[in-house]
Amino acid sequence: MKYIAGVDIGGTNTKIGIVSSEGRIVAKESIKTLSMEGVESTLKRIWASIKGLLEKNEINYEDLLGVGMGIPGPVREQEIVGFFANFPWEKNLNIAKLFRNISGKETKLENDVNVIALGEARHGAGKGAKTSITIALGTGIGGGIYIDGKILSGFNGAGGEVGHMKLVKDGKLCGCGQKGCFEAYASATGIEREAISRLKVNKTNKLYQKLNGEIDKVEAKDVFDCAKEGDAFSLDIVDYEAEYLAMGIGNVLNLINPEKIILAGGVSLAGDILLDRVKEKLPKYAMSVALENGFSIELGILGNDSGIYGASALIG
Repeated sequence: MKYIAGVDIGGTNTKIGIVSSEGRIVAKESIKTLSMEGVESTLKRIWASIKGLLEKNEINYEDLLGVGMGIPGPVREQEIVGFFANFPWEKNLNIAKLFRNISGKETKLENDVNVIALGEARHGAGKGAKTSITIALGTGIGGGIYIDGKILSGFNGAGGEVGHMKLVKDGKLCGCGQKGCFEAYASATGIEREAISRLKVNKTNKLYQKLNGEIDKVEAKDVFDCAKEGDAFSLDIVDYEAEYLAMGIGNVLNLINPEKIILAGGVSLAGDILLDRVKEKLPKYAMSVALENGFSIELGILGNDSGIYGASALIG
């Protein structure tokens, strides 16, 4: 049996797994990234964790085919990170080469959301589809485009950044510094921003009661929880979210025409109360042909393991 290490490097934690050639995670653990200690320190601790997992599971070093990594930032040629979204590391750093020097193993990289998309495409909700797009709905919106067995990274590694499509001319300010982005409306941050705005003028609702009037503490989950309890105020915000989500997804469908759209990330945990509304509104924004012949929009099924699965799929 041969194995691959899948590494999902995050701003705070790094998830590490050993995946068998049969596509099964046989061991995994999470360690602190501690990027402030420097790139070499972080990579050495990741390799120490991988070696520890191999030893605990009596896997020979020779049976490890390589290491795949997902990392927050644009990646070129599966080696070089243009810049790091949350790390104080230098630009245009060849992480793959650094890690090969440490481990002696073949190493390939991709953007973190791209590896989530690859994981869902190969092992999760997109399995069996030739084309799928995974949209990660969290604090922001990330995307990964999977076409004919490959992730579309783009010329400078910025392919799949669907969160920064413009939905509204000179609209709400986005974290990227531009205005009117998909992310500014349909992310968890966008939902919370809209909820606060509405709560300032309407305090007779279940959401306001749940927050004990501390409206600045609202989270997207609070909105969805109250909506599921039948709160009309919160349901209205969910409808707002679904409208912009359908608009953004519709634009993606018209451009790529995938077999599947997969929704991942924290906002997707809202489930059917959001998904049903998105499906209902989608025909307003997507060409009818893009919704035919078995097209489906689904929720991701791999959860926190998606990055491990996707990173391992970079090898071989």
